[in-house]
Order: sequence, then C-alpha cells, then structure tokens
Amino acid sequence: MYLLFAILWSLAPLGEAKVGIPYGLHHGLNIYLVLISCFLANVLVYPLMMFFLDVVNRFLFKYRFYKKPAIWVARRAKKGAGKNVQKYGFWGLLIFVMLPVPGTGVYAGTIAAYLFRFDRTKAFWANTIGILLSCIIVWVIAIASMPNVDFKHH
Repeated sequence: MYLLFAILWSLAPLGEAKVGIPYGLHHGLNIYLVLISCFLANVLVYPLMMFFLDVVNRFLFKYRFYKKPAIWVARRAKKGAGKNVQKYGFWGLLIFVMLPVPGTGVYAGTIAAYLFRFDRTKAFWANTIGILLSCIIVWVIAIASMPNVDFKHH
C-alpha cells in the first residue's frame, strides 16, 4: 500500500518524485524499488500532460472558469522556466526539470515545452533525463538522512 502512495505522490503535481521517494523510503520500502517506481511514475506525467494540453486544455480554454486559472498557470510556468529554457533549449529544460525545488519538475517543464513549442521528442528526453537526475538527487539525500540504511538487504 505504501508503494502505491509513493507512486501517487510521484504523479501528483504538488509532489512528484520529490515527495514520493522520501515517502516510500520513510515507510521502509525497498530503496531501489522506490527509486525505480517513483521515477517511472514521474516520467508518465509528460505524455499525460501533453494529452491534457492538446485535447482537454484546448476544449476547456473557451470557458471563462477555466481560462483564467489556465493563463495564470501558463504565465507562472513560463516565468519559472522562461529565459533559461528559451536560451539553452534542451539543456535549459533538462536543468529546470532536474532541480528538486518547488515550482520545477515535469509539470512545469511540460507546460514550458508546450508554450515554447519545443520538439516533442526532445522535450520528452529533456524531461525524462531531468526527472532521473532529480530522482537520484532526492534519493541520495533521503537515504543519507536516514540512520542505519543497509544497502545489502534492500
């Protein structure tokens, strides 16, 4: 059950793997299973978000109740990713997604790639590599902060 919640945190926009990994480790799950599961769940966000932006967003955008918050989210993602993503392209997007701090990650990275009209394949790989690096950073920090982690028995 704890693994399911770690995966769900990794899919959540306010958590992603930055929360899913520590959650799973805190609950004593296998350290490698947590890393792999949370990483894969976080990677799944990119195609889900692209589908949302292409289909659902376009449909709902004509309605005021949706349009106003959607513009706010888009401006925030564009501002957060902004100059570095535009200037450095693939590498800027990768680093933006990699940073394990609030406001970065695959949700904002996907929205930025969509708004800046990145090539979808390059955006996918920038997001995926950024997610992997972010997961490794969070995983190492979380394990380092846990007393008595035995790598042999995990």
